[in-house]
Amino acid sequence: MRHLSLLALVAPALAAPSAAFASGGDYAFDGGTHPERAQVTAALSVSSFPWNAVPGTVIVHIARGVASHAVPGQIWLDANLLDAGSFSWGVVQHEYGHEVDFALLTDATRAQLHPLLQGVAWFGREGHAVLDSERFADLVSWAYWTSPDNVMRPQGAQDEGGQVAPAAFRAALASILPVTASVGQDQPARRLAR
Repeated sequence: MRHLSLLALVAPALAAPSAAFASGGDYAFDGGTHPERAQVTAALSVSSFPWNAVPGTVIVHIARGVASHAVPGQIWLDANLLDAGSFSWGVVQHEYGHEVDFALLTDATRAQLHPLLQGVAWFGREGHAVLDSERFADLVSWAYWTSPDNVMRPQGAQDEGGQVAPAAFRAALASILPVTASVGQDQPARRLAR
């Protein structure tokens, strides 16, 4: 009987893994298998960025064949990409980086970041590689998880996110978003166990 009482207390907690709280952010899942959801959690956990700075709950939609993208409060991730395991982590962080932009940046702070990011515009139809919003999201991923395993790692200065060194980006972001000031600077890159 005692075991049944304990199970009755623990079962609801085990049955509701769809939300995550802490430095990994506040998000809830719509779709996806348990392993796919675990990849999202792992991606956010390996980064030193304080995802919980994004207010409110972000809904993470997981579906097959969907293009990974974000709008305020919502992220869509391709289940096929998540099935690739840690290869997907940089993309997950990139899309959550857009949530940081939507929720925490203003037109004034975006203007402050523009000379650093060197894009042609923050938003627009100019092309993914030249938009500051995309460069920002890439750098949120890369600057806070500088692992060779991160697919957002720029190959050179001309790549998205390659315009600025991770430490310089973290310093610039810390001056705009003080919540990021104490993270990332002295932490070694977290490499995946092979």
